[in-house]
Amino acid sequence: MSETSTFDINAFINESKETLVNPKSHFSSMKTSGGMAEPIIKVVIYGAVAGAFVFLWSILGLGAIKAGFLGGAVGAMAFVWYIIAAVIGLFVGAVILLIISSVCRGNTDFEANVRVTSSVMVIMPISALLGFTGGISLFLGTVIGIGVNLFALYLVYNGLTESLKATPRTSRVAIYILAGLVVLFMLMGMSATRKLNRMMGKDDLKELIREERKTD
Repeated sequence: MSETSTFDINAFINESKETLVNPKSHFSSMKTSGGMAEPIIKVVIYGAVAGAFVFLWSILGLGAIKAGFLGGAVGAMAFVWYIIAAVIGLFVGAVILLIISSVCRGNTDFEANVRVTSSVMVIMPISALLGFTGGISLFLGTVIGIGVNLFALYLVYNGLTESLKATPRTSRVAIYILAGLVVLFMLMGMSATRKLNRMMGKDDLKELIREERKTD
């Protein structure tokens, strides 16, 4: 990023690409200080882009959760929520990363962990972009979601070892444990989403019947 107080959008785009394409290089050269404004702006942008994709898929009926008649409204709420969630997730994620870094004998400076977390959150719009697969097939969406989250953990590993200088061996153990939890919770989420879709489908059918009776 630029040393000036202004946010460099071109540098932001280049760094986002570098994070996805060459994470080891990105995290090894990433600054771990310079203020909180930069990482907050980054995640707000990531959240806004992710929210835009979720809104689009809800309009097109391609979300994993079938919102039926409420698709547009749910998408609009999701757009706002993704921006808020991005900022909340930045600080919550930084605290969790700090704890992991401490266990792995890495940097425990809060700002450094915030900056690593903000870079990892580049996965947020990628996940939202691929969210339409859940509308095609819940199983396909879950498999892709697991892949995206495992890649996010790969980014976390590089952030830990390259930026925060954590012990690689301990970091790998931590990432393996988190990977197992990700797979478990994603599979549980698939089951919960199926149940929710069935419930919402029934509600939409009831609403349709009411509307038909009104017009008769």
